[in-house]
This record gives sequence, structure tokens and C-alpha cells, in this order.
Amino acid sequence: MHKIEALEEKIKKEMKEIGYELDNITLNPSNRPDLGDYQYNGAMMLAKTYHESPFDIATKIVQKIKDFPEFKSINVAHPGFINITLSDSFLIEFANDSLKDITKNYNLGINKTIFLDYGGPNVAKVLHVGHLRSANIGQALNNLCKKVGAKTISDIHLGDWGRPMGMVILEIKTRYPDLAYFKEDYNGEEVDFNLTNEDLIELYPTATKKAKENEEIMNEARDINLKLQQKHKGYYSLWKKIVEVSLKEVKEIYKDLNVDFDLWEGESDNFEYINDLFDYLYGQNIIKESDGAKVIEVKEDTDKKEMPPLILIKSNQAVSYEATDLAAIWERVHKFNLDEIWYIVDKRQDLHFTQVFRAAKKSGIVKDNTKLIFNGFGTINGPDGKPFKTRDGGVMPLKTLLDNVTEVCEARLMENITENRRDIARMIAVAAIKYADLLPFRTTDYNFDIEKFTDLNGKTGTYLLYSCVRMNSLLKKAKEANLDYDLIKVLSTENERKILITMLDLKRIIKRSFENYSLNEICEYLYKITNLYNNFYAENKVLTEENKEKQASWLSLTKLIFDNNKYLLDILGINIPEKM
Repeated sequence: MHKIEALEEKIKKEMKEIGYELDNITLNPSNRPDLGDYQYNGAMMLAKTYHESPFDIATKIVQKIKDFPEFKSINVAHPGFINITLSDSFLIEFANDSLKDITKNYNLGINKTIFLDYGGPNVAKVLHVGHLRSANIGQALNNLCKKVGAKTISDIHLGDWGRPMGMVILEIKTRYPDLAYFKEDYNGEEVDFNLTNEDLIELYPTATKKAKENEEIMNEARDINLKLQQKHKGYYSLWKKIVEVSLKEVKEIYKDLNVDFDLWEGESDNFEYINDLFDYLYGQNIIKESDGAKVIEVKEDTDKKEMPPLILIKSNQAVSYEATDLAAIWERVHKFNLDEIWYIVDKRQDLHFTQVFRAAKKSGIVKDNTKLIFNGFGTINGPDGKPFKTRDGGVMPLKTLLDNVTEVCEARLMENITENRRDIARMIAVAAIKYADLLPFRTTDYNFDIEKFTDLNGKTGTYLLYSCVRMNSLLKKAKEANLDYDLIKVLSTENERKILITMLDLKRIIKRSFENYSLNEICEYLYKITNLYNNFYAENKVLTEENKEKQASWLSLTKLIFDNNKYLLDILGINIPEKM
């Protein structure tokens, strides 16, 4: 049990002895450090139940618990706030427990299996800046779920099925009509066709533009898509080649960003369950016909705005995007015993997922006790607040952003590094990008400013990495000098107390991050505790301190904060380089 939780239980037991019954009590970090480290405000609530003044109740509680060894001091402030200053021995014990095992204080015991759907890039389309947030937030939430005790299953959910694929195949057919894929007698044999990711990057927008400008081309793309869904041999073989080429590039970029998945499935994999899904849905008698399409009504009496029906099969008999998402849920609940399914997707898809979730619940595909959660996120814009573009006005590829930030980091931060410059610069660039992306609350739009987010002195990933590298360097120098340290034995500065009090609050922050599906509080916390440590470091000469007890305590504190920050950076998907 966390030290603060144990203290809360101890106080609750004493309160019960003086006649105040309650389920639990909460000690909150004080927003007035001059009055105390923590505050208990429950006397106001108890006053309503026991018809006493809050001040009298608080005074009785303080008289009962004032001799606790956990307290340095305790007092009552009007109208009934109890202010607690923790003892050095309490803080030291907490710190040393954390030194032995940094993880045990922060596992929330979440005994759930959570399926996370994030990433979601479209096959054959360049992975651009707009794809960053789903992969980055999703991976960090996946990491967080594991840290708090949950079992997770993650899936990239590729956009590899549907009309865009029909457009790309049609464009290839237009350019290379003699390819064996397009012959009536094609029987699945290997075709000598050198297709590259660079080809796809050019093919996709060209095909899309043509289809949008010409209805005949659009209808032909729709026809190809319908035949692809029916596994036309030539189209299906070409489609598999497109997926293979595109996915290789996707995996390389996501690997750079420390993003990975348990499953690399796409809409095509879910499509395999379409027939089973439709058989089930027809059996539920909830499918209706509307203008030639097959739909499920999902509106509810409490809706305050129009809620259109979910389309399962379009009027041209093609299976809809909504149907493949329902098939994905069908597959997942049949394969895995899931408590929750989380979708990390652009917040503008809120209506789509409301329809899908309602259809899944209404049809009984998902049990009432299984949660379907839409975690929408805001957009990333350029420094001017406008959509992130390349110099020629196109959507910026994610690889280009990574390369640009890497170049800035190498130019600004690598002056004294000669070996592995590019690799280290890449690691720092990834930290800068990921931290900047996770710092705002998940649903907030934000502007990406390369100069600002690579600043060593700001609230940035580069600042955090530089501080961690310096901590690690200090510990290495101590080892080289044969300086012994293992535990904190004494607190000799106010900054040390502030650091440990801030560490005490981390479990609450991790809990809120998990409940809010957002990493912004962890990012803010990392900056705060790193700043506190840097203030301590600037005021104390650790390696030359003559008092050995102090020195050993300071080195132990350094290791504690390094371990603490590494633990949290692991959640964010950020690695610490050996040097900067």
C-alpha cells in the first residue's frame, strides 16, 4: 500500500474511535505549502452529518492524531481545514522504499483486459503528421495501462480496405493495363511488377484527384472495390502487394517513434467476419432497408440532435466502413475476454463511433458490462496555427517531420558529440516530438514549433532528457570515484523535502491520467519534479560534499529521481540517451 494511503487508513481508524464513521478519507496535497504539505478537508462534510462545527470536529481529530510519528506538525485552520507537515522520517522511509522498487508505489491494481485500437494509417497513403497523435497517444496509453496493472492487446487497425484501394488499383490498371493482374485468365501467379512506397505516395493523391473530378472514374473505382471485396484474383493479388510495400514503410517509421502493436490487422482482416456478423444481425431483426441500403437505427429518445442510422451495406451493395468497424468489434469480443475496448482516434470521428458503439450494444454483440470508449484527440498544426504543410504546400509526411526535428537537434545540441551523432539526435528528436504531443490535454489542438520544442531550457522533451543524462553522468562519476550510497539517511535542504513531497503525489497523478485517458498530467509532473531536482543540484556540490552522510543521501536522491523519470518516460515511449 502507498504510504499516503496507509496514513489515510490509520487516520480513519482513529477518527472512528472518537465517533466519526466514514468510508474513506483523502489527504490532498496542499496548495499552501507555507501551511503544510497535505490537507484534510473532510471536517466540513462530517459537520453536516454530526451537527457539530467543522472547526470543533477538526480540533478533535487533531488532538487524537497529533502524536503520529508521520507528522512533523499538524494544525487546524478556519473553518475546519487540517494542515499536515510530514516528518523527515516518513519522507525518507517512502523514498527508500521507492529506491528498492520504483514500481510498487504506482501499480493501481487495475485487473482488466483492455483492447486498444490506435494508429490506423491508410495503406498506400503517405504516413503524414496527422497520423502522429493516434499512434503516440495510443502507445502511451497502452504503456500506462500496463504500468497500472492491466493486461492489454493493441491493434494498428490499418485502413487497407474500401474505395481508396479501388482508386489506387484503377490508377495502376490505367498506367499498366498489360499487367497479368488485369487478365481474365490470371490465376494467382507471381507478377514481375516493381512497386515501391515512393510509387504509392504519388499514386494515391493522383488516383483520388481523378476520381473526385470524374464520376465515371469514381464509379469504376467503386466497381473494382466491390470486386476486391469479393476477392477477384487479380485485384486481390495486387492489393496484397500494395499492402506489403506500404506496411514496410509504416513499420519503420513507427519503430522510430517507439510505437508497436500486438496485432497488425486491418479492415480486410475484420471483413473476414462480415458474413458471420450479418447472419447474426439479421437474426436480431434490427436491419432495415433505406433507399436501397441496409441500415440499423441507433437514435435514442434522449438525443438532442439528429442521429442518422448506421449504414451496413451501401446502395451499390458495397460493405460500409461502419460495418467493418462492427466486424472488428465482433472479432475482438469473440477472440478475447475483454473488459474494455479503447479507440484512440481524431475527435472529429465522434459521430461515427457513437453510431458503431450503439449498434454494437443494441445488437448484443457487446455485453452490457464491456465498455466501449472513444478517446478523441485534437489536431496538430504548424507554428502559425494552420494545418502542418511542407514548403510546397502539401501535407507534411511524418518522416519529414522526424528528419527536420532531427536536423535541428543535431545542429543545436550535438556540439561536443562525435560518435553516433545522428542516432542520438534522432532519439532526442523523438523525445521532443512525443513530449510536445502529449503535453496538452488529449482533446486540445496545438501548434508544433520546432524551435520551441527543441529548447533545452523550456518545458520540452529535450530539457527532460538533458536533465536525466546529467543525473546519470553524476551517478557514473560517483561510481568511478568509489563513492558509496544506497539509501537516503538525512534530508538537509528544503528542496529535498519538496522533491519527495512531489513524489508522494505521483500515484494520484497516474490514477487521474488513467481515468482521463490523457498523459498531460504526467508530462507536467515530469517537468515539475525535474525542475525541483535541478534547483537542488544547482545549490549543492554533490561530488565534493565533505559530509559523507549528506553526500550518500544526495546521490541516493539523484538515483531515485533518475529512476522515477525513466519510469515515467517509459510510459511516454521516450528513451534516454547515454550522452547529450
